[in-house]
Amino acid sequence: MVATLQNKLDLALGNVIVPWLGETVAAAGGKVEIAADSPPILRLKLGFPVGRAAHSIASQIRAELSAACDMDVEVELSWKVHAHSVQGTLSPIEGIKNIVAVSSAKGGVGKSTVAVNLALALAAEGARVGMLDADIYGPSQPTMLGVAGEQPVSLDGKTFEPIQAHGLAMISIGCLIDTEQPTVWRGPMVTQALNQLLFQTNWPDLDYLFIDMPPGTGDIQLTLSQKVPVSGAVIVTTPQDIALLDAVRGLRMFEKVRIPVLGLIENMSSFACPGCGDITPLFGAGGGVEVAKRNDLRLLGQLPLNLRIREETDAGQPTVVADPDSPVAQLFTEVALTLAAQLATRPRDYNHAFGSVKIEPA
Repeated sequence: MVATLQNKLDLALGNVIVPWLGETVAAAGGKVEIAADSPPILRLKLGFPVGRAAHSIASQIRAELSAACDMDVEVELSWKVHAHSVQGTLSPIEGIKNIVAVSSAKGGVGKSTVAVNLALALAAEGARVGMLDADIYGPSQPTMLGVAGEQPVSLDGKTFEPIQAHGLAMISIGCLIDTEQPTVWRGPMVTQALNQLLFQTNWPDLDYLFIDMPPGTGDIQLTLSQKVPVSGAVIVTTPQDIALLDAVRGLRMFEKVRIPVLGLIENMSSFACPGCGDITPLFGAGGGVEVAKRNDLRLLGQLPLNLRIREETDAGQPTVVADPDSPVAQLFTEVALTLAAQLATRPRDYNHAFGSVKIEPA
């Protein structure tokens, strides 16, 4: 009886897909414990945060497993974010498990809005998250996070304490300079500023540090690939042809510097008329889907063009914070969890897994 049940459950574990992960429960490491006179218990530990989403995942897996073996199966979920491998010979920064670059290679596609909502969504799921605004010429994160005008404190005159905003630890050049004045800096000054923001900030222990990249494929991007240990990049685009061309250029750039691209996000995918409810693809339709398919990329999600998103970020209350249960906030959460799950499938970093080895003369 027990052997037959075990066989049924083992078969089911190889067929049931973990939401957002795209892997079966068996591939994700799920183990079933069978005890006499009690329902079987599936214990599954995920590599991405599922605080609020745990109930939804457990319910879905429970329903499929119970149907497969024709009896109740309990599901116990836990999670832990691991440090994942980075490009070249670089090693993850102490205390920061994963750095995720959010890029577009083109301005005006809503990349910063997407980045801040993704970061806030993972924080809402229980992850420890930071935000580095790497757009030296046009920083926007201080406004979006409602901390415009705040300046970071330096306790030792050499390093910065990050600013806390909606549960994120953040830093931006916009918190250090007069944002009404143009930043007339040459390339070396810009890259030095990025280095200082990243390496001279006293970041707390973080599961994810999001870097909101400036548009283009210039100095900041080159510095990122050479000096910043990046676990993965995300490309944000709109469906229109011009934006997609730049998105592909950004993809090729990350390929050249050997930074893995976790997927593509199609922003402003469609517009719902608030008056009549008609759905209109203002910037075209299907472009992001086609680019992702053609380049063997995961399409992490499609986000709408929505007036509330703009209003809420302008007010310093991004959608995920302003109305976490709204359909739009749920879309951001879906994309964020898919992104984090994709990263969880990447090879881990083991540089800090072993202590240093000392060789002493006999």
